[in-house]
Amino acid sequence: MYKVLVMDGISDLGIQLLNDAADVTVEKKIGLSEDELIAIIADYDALLVRSQTKVTEKIMTAASKLKVVGRAGVGVDNIDLEAATKRGIVVINAPDGNTIATCELTFAMMMSVARSIPQAYKKTVGGEWDRKTFVGVELRNKTLGILGMGRIGSEVAKRAKVFGMNVIGYDPFLTEDRAEKIGVKLGTVNEIAAQADFITVHTPLTNETRHIIARPQFELMKKGVRIINCARGGIIDEMALVEAIESGIVAGAAFDVFEEEPPRAEHPFLNNPKIIVTPHLGASTVEAQENVAIDVSEEVLHILRDEPFKNAVNMPPVPAVVMNKLQPYFNLGEKLGQFIGQTTEGAVQEIIISYSGDLVDVDVNPLNRYIVKGVLANQLEGVNIVNAMHLAKTRDVNVVIQKSTTSKTFTNLVSVTLKTKNEERLVAGTLLAGYGERIVQIDQYPVDIAPHGNLLLISHNDKPGIIGKVGTLLGSNDVNIATMQVGRKGVGGSAIMVLTTDKSTPKEVLQQLVELPELINAKELSI
Repeated sequence: MYKVLVMDGISDLGIQLLNDAADVTVEKKIGLSEDELIAIIADYDALLVRSQTKVTEKIMTAASKLKVVGRAGVGVDNIDLEAATKRGIVVINAPDGNTIATCELTFAMMMSVARSIPQAYKKTVGGEWDRKTFVGVELRNKTLGILGMGRIGSEVAKRAKVFGMNVIGYDPFLTEDRAEKIGVKLGTVNEIAAQADFITVHTPLTNETRHIIARPQFELMKKGVRIINCARGGIIDEMALVEAIESGIVAGAAFDVFEEEPPRAEHPFLNNPKIIVTPHLGASTVEAQENVAIDVSEEVLHILRDEPFKNAVNMPPVPAVVMNKLQPYFNLGEKLGQFIGQTTEGAVQEIIISYSGDLVDVDVNPLNRYIVKGVLANQLEGVNIVNAMHLAKTRDVNVVIQKSTTSKTFTNLVSVTLKTKNEERLVAGTLLAGYGERIVQIDQYPVDIAPHGNLLLISHNDKPGIIGKVGTLLGSNDVNIATMQVGRKGVGGSAIMVLTTDKSTPKEVLQQLVELPELINAKELSI
């Protein structure tokens, strides 16, 4: 018999699966202190929590039988993942349970902003019968732009098609084939900004997606566009949105999320008659709360019974002999993935991981997960070393592993090639005694780079004076260069330079770099 301890206010219906299992005993204890939980946790095989209970290292140290911690929800900030991983305790969450709830809230907000429903309600109950002010627009035949075509974005697209809307979708992992299957036209962020009548965002908040809609995008929009955000605060530049409303570009907006929650009393959204706001209600339905409990209960049963599972957010146990060999490469692998993932444009179709040297004799599956995590984490939220392969598969990203026993220059070399529809890029790295992690090749160019901090990857023609022009431009904009590496295949041909800088380079400075003679491209990478 497995013993499961349920903490916090988890839905009884959601854990019915556990109650019905013949090999499981469920006990529910709410409101225990850390010391009280430590005193009893050694008796349990599984622990289920929401956000109230803090699952600390002390608790897991005392949990001698604990195999799994289940979080009935998405966030796992209240669980010490590192401590769990060290002890071989699997931590799982329920990332799919709120999909429909958030999708339906998005449509409620879209309808509300199209017809000014909250504003009309407020006037009507206040005693004003005002029909002329609230002339809205129909959704039928309008173009909906969806930024982020994951679970929620795809569900929004399905419903929009039923409403008779034309849908343009953007997602870094959305291919033309998949877009065609779900009836969505594939577009870029700027194409959506220019063409859409309604825009809704469903991306995670990452360095790549922060302020993905900002002043440059609002300047492209046609007059009368309406904006919805039920995803994460910060994806849309809030102050730029207010300016776009005041200038008449945006007719209205509906936000369930804010960059700072709760918003301060003087936040401009709270007193703007053209902006509808709600207090982060995306997952606040009875069904969603039950669904996350059901999902996590199913996963707990799989883990207790040694069956396959998918929603883990940390690494399952790895044999010690394998761990000792691979662990020094985990950080390098993730950084190689982060690096290459920021260099490409378009939907990722294939990740090719190549090993040469001594690593070919080891089970590299754990290291593969770190590399794929690094690639996907640039665009996806919640990617970890357990679910990375699953997420790649669900997005039709092919992962290919290659091995060679020979390495011409290094004892061990890890190479990562990324293929999109438009291009193919490569980065290779190794561990050097006394120097640690190093990137030693970018595409066809040999380099020697420490993969951390703010990096500028610049493609240019190998002409005299270009390095000086780049240094002068950065210096004049108060961007200090810490290190510089130059790679080329021959005199006068194509070349790259990689700079580490003391701070992030502003977007306008990157644009000025691209405009320099002989300079082809400039990208800032954050590792």
